[in-house]
Amino acid sequence: MAAMHDPHTAPDVSSVWLRAFLEVARHGSFTVAARTLGWTQSAVSRQIASLEAAFGGDPLFDRLPRGVRLTEAGRVLVPYAESVAQALGGARRELAALREGTGGRLRFGAFATADAALVPRALAAFRARRPGVRVTREEGLTPALLDRLADGHLDVAVVSTTGRAPLDSFALHHLLDESLYVAVPAGHPLAGLAGPVRLGRFADADWVSGGPRPEGTLLDAALRAGFRPRVAHVVAEWTAKQGYVAAGLGVALVPALAAASVRPDVALLPVRDEGAPARAVYAATVRDRPPPPAVETFVTALREAATTIPPSGAGGMA
Repeated sequence: MAAMHDPHTAPDVSSVWLRAFLEVARHGSFTVAARTLGWTQSAVSRQIASLEAAFGGDPLFDRLPRGVRLTEAGRVLVPYAESVAQALGGARRELAALREGTGGRLRFGAFATADAALVPRALAAFRARRPGVRVTREEGLTPALLDRLADGHLDVAVVSTTGRAPLDSFALHHLLDESLYVAVPAGHPLAGLAGPVRLGRFADADWVSGGPRPEGTLLDAALRAGFRPRVAHVVAEWTAKQGYVAAGLGVALVPALAAASVRPDVALLPVRDEGAPARAVYAATVRDRPPPPAVETFVTALREAATTIPPSGAGGMA
């Protein structure tokens, strides 16, 4: 006994059936459709019969002495079949572009000073190589960026070791080891000093920092230098920090990534390297989660951009 078709249940329709149907409709011939598809005529007939059965058994073609023509049911089906074929074709193209890294999307995040020079240079190079990739960006502190990465909201994050966030569960792609500068007013007695300075020379200074405690910030370097800095002004925004320094209200630490964007009434003194670098900068991805193909291209662009960051003591900043 043949299974009854429920007209209220959507049938499972094969894309192969629709392809055969559209070719027969286009050519008005099973024979020509078979030749176009590279199939046998009987194979085309089977696909059409299966499609007709899926939609309740109504014939889609009238058989003529020479060729076939669409029935009313066939004419109703044509635009839907074309729509499905176009959608599947678009999906195939987009998936191919995703595999090749020329399409898809890239969702990345970065901490603020990485956005001063490193990220814009990398992003410009990435867009030149992968113009078809849709890019979205977030800014935040390293711990928050890693949370977003772990939760699947980001594909890659530019992070640093300063935030003391747990990095063990992430794959880290080293970009650079970042040196530090002390920012002082342009008229400061040490502003014209040649060569690097010891951080301890500023043990009694007022400091401008993004947080009241040095732990987990750039001022960790002061703790390693043997003193606890006196944070006189908590200022989160980078441009505002420079204003406080220029006005003589305190000194601040500046990472190499942000050194080129310092205003002219602020002088930068390179900090003497007395051990490990102040912080390392990485592109982080989730370990054991394959990233989208575009991530590899972006990480390469980040590494190339990192080589353009001036080393500690570069001229033109004091």
